[in-house]
Amino acid sequence: MIPRVILKAIEWLLVILLGLMVVLVFGNVVLRYAFNSGLVFSEEVSRFIFMWLTLMGALLTMAYRSHLGMNSLIAAVPVPWRRLMRFTSDLIMLGCCLTMAWGTWVQVKLAMVDHAPVTGIPMGLVFSSLLICSLGMAWVLLHDLWRQVTGRMPASELVPNNGEVTE
Repeated sequence: MIPRVILKAIEWLLVILLGLMVVLVFGNVVLRYAFNSGLVFSEEVSRFIFMWLTLMGALLTMAYRSHLGMNSLIAAVPVPWRRLMRFTSDLIMLGCCLTMAWGTWVQVKLAMVDHAPVTGIPMGLVFSSLLICSLGMAWVLLHDLWRQVTGRMPASELVPNNGEVTE
């Protein structure tokens, strides 16, 4: 599992980024309508912040086991089948995350020389949000798979928790 201090840091990062995005967008709206001017970089930076918000939020959702799942189907089968379904699901998701991480790593390396038109931010930095997200999700999935293989995952954790945050 991702250490609690890192999860809290990501939560605070999300709060700060959302606040910054609100200030940029609202400030730009006020400047355009009230003063007939605006911040040229506001739209571009807001778009980049939104990417980071979405992907870091997805990582937190995975770490807190709050993604949507097929709870009714999983809960209806016996525990051995639940274990098999959870293991298979986690293994497939791990494959997807690792594939996404590899592809993103290649894209990040290529995009470090490409810069955003207004701010000049290297696009590799923008795309690295997907790399961090996919590696973080892979870490969570590896931890869960290890717990399943070693028998340390109780049957109560096999069914998704309907969005309740767990410690």
